[in-house]
Amino acid sequence: MSGEPDLFDSAVEDLAAGPLAARMRPRTLDEVVGQDHLLGEGAPLRRLVETPAGDAGANTSTVSIILWGPPGTGKTTLAHLVSNATGRSFVELSAVTAGVKDVRAVVDGARRRLATGGASTVLFVDEVHRFSKTQQDALLPAVENGWVTLIAATTENPHFAIVSPLLSRSILLTLRSLDDEAIGELVNRAVADPRGLGGSVTLEPAAFEALVRLSGGDARRALTALEAVGGSAAPDGVVDAEQVAQAVDRASVRYDRQGDQHYDVTSALIKSIRGSDVDASLHYLARMIEAGEDPRFIARRLVIHASEDIGMADPTALLAAVAALQAAQFVGLPEARLPLAQAVIHLALAPKSNAVIVGIDTAIADVRAGKIGAVPGHLRDAHYPGAKDLGHGSGYVYPHDDALGVVTQQYAPDDVNGTDYYQPTAHGEEKAIGGRLARLRKVLRGLR
Repeated sequence: MSGEPDLFDSAVEDLAAGPLAARMRPRTLDEVVGQDHLLGEGAPLRRLVETPAGDAGANTSTVSIILWGPPGTGKTTLAHLVSNATGRSFVELSAVTAGVKDVRAVVDGARRRLATGGASTVLFVDEVHRFSKTQQDALLPAVENGWVTLIAATTENPHFAIVSPLLSRSILLTLRSLDDEAIGELVNRAVADPRGLGGSVTLEPAAFEALVRLSGGDARRALTALEAVGGSAAPDGVVDAEQVAQAVDRASVRYDRQGDQHYDVTSALIKSIRGSDVDASLHYLARMIEAGEDPRFIARRLVIHASEDIGMADPTALLAAVAALQAAQFVGLPEARLPLAQAVIHLALAPKSNAVIVGIDTAIADVRAGKIGAVPGHLRDAHYPGAKDLGHGSGYVYPHDDALGVVTQQYAPDDVNGTDYYQPTAHGEEKAIGGRLARLRKVLRGLR
């Protein structure tokens, strides 16, 4: 030996001195937890990891993969496992710092290796959703021609964040948020494993449960919290729930204001209000607030919902939603949580009707279909010179001259005259409105 430092040994030493989450990174697929649906026998991901490059029957070895899932679910771990696959050169890029020039340099290097009989290349792009369209397009020739095997990781919905040509040329694998059992297994492993805490601490049952609960399904968060509480353990190495609470301020919230969680949680809030589940509605509101969502966005959704799903069944629902919007703009968070919660409770408990949206959308559909017709002559503006000579306003009956305040008279164009766009339900105030509307229509149409 020349006495020069061994780079592999140095890397191992650096890893051993690194964060607990890095030290406990799974070394084999069998150590990965919580993603059994992706790691079964014959699954593309397992074949990619376990099949040597160049194997005659290993067509999957050059298939590019997009790993989509929440933080801390194993995307980077799986990419590193692929990096250890026999005979492959592994290159990692972060979409946060890399540009088109970096991508092209990797692709050119991969092509040269292949041309000279060298190893195939696995290119791992972390946070690929941060790449611009131009940067993603730069990957297309390499993926399409098999110059690299792309593994791209993203926390955002690929259907929104990744260009269609790249998505269509890759296998999309969805990683699931880790459940309590998977997180618990990782925590226990880290406590006992020599790479981890090596049995130097003991978690009380309540402390263990708190760590699992507060992780929010994020393995990295769980191990980081474990490392923090391990450093503050009592002399006997025992960790209690209070120490965990001090180390982890609050649970991780699965929510990305720019990603699919933004849309999913918003959708869940609206559907819970529509379903009159006030408790679920408050839960989703809390998740949005804790994730830092703009209170004005929440309030705007409530204003829309008040008309779309409640409408005239409770006319005060719109007033409550608009008041919450104004209050949120006026006071901001954290105080805005109160008028928002009040509006959510009001809307969730209110009787429901979609008659407003059905009515206006049906009317719009008729207009778009060409059912517009001429405005009846007696309704036309008669205030300008010459209008009366055209017959405008002739025959118009002034409703206030009638004792009932409503008269028999055609208001709609001939094409849609007699069409009932608004059809109230029997819910809430609309039950009374429905009876009054029926009487009004009889008078208007001369059926009384």
